[in-house]
Amino acid sequence: MTSSSDDTPRPERGAGRGRRGHGEHGGGHRVFGRGGLRLVLLQLVADAPRHGYELIKAIEERLGGRYSPSPGVVYPTLTLLEETGLVQVDAPDAGGRKRYTVTPAGQAHLQANRPLTDELMARMHAGVDGAGLRAGRPPQVMRAIENLKLAMRMRLARQPLDDEQAHAFAAVLDHAAQQIERI
Repeated sequence: MTSSSDDTPRPERGAGRGRRGHGEHGGGHRVFGRGGLRLVLLQLVADAPRHGYELIKAIEERLGGRYSPSPGVVYPTLTLLEETGLVQVDAPDAGGRKRYTVTPAGQAHLQANRPLTDELMARMHAGVDGAGLRAGRPPQVMRAIENLKLAMRMRLARQPLDDEQAHAFAAVLDHAAQQIERI
């Protein structure tokens, strides 16, 4: 795979498993690059066992609050890491939250991808510029865009829209576009 305009190397052929919106910020621009979020989450869990929310906050803090991955991206990625045996879930706490810990296979995966993992972590430590975020795009707006894209994909994947539903769906999107243009 080729790199994007920010020369982000793309790890692991086939990473992302067809989830095209995973980590994107318009125009194919990515904060971590294809498969990068998986490595970042895995490294953060290897550093210290954490809940999903703690992982979101850790990334947000390391990027100076300029970017926060949405739960709609983080939790499916954690599930993928669990299903592939790279992390395991401790018994849920009293609140039902899952705490993730790295497995020996996860440690081996990190070692096999050490140069890229180190680069991603260094970029996060470098802050916003190191992550290649575009100026002028507030993180709450980017999160809302990602949530909208996820909601649309999920609804369209359920069952085909009949004609009335298609018109209603389009009307909601048209209305949102008009409201945004007025801001």
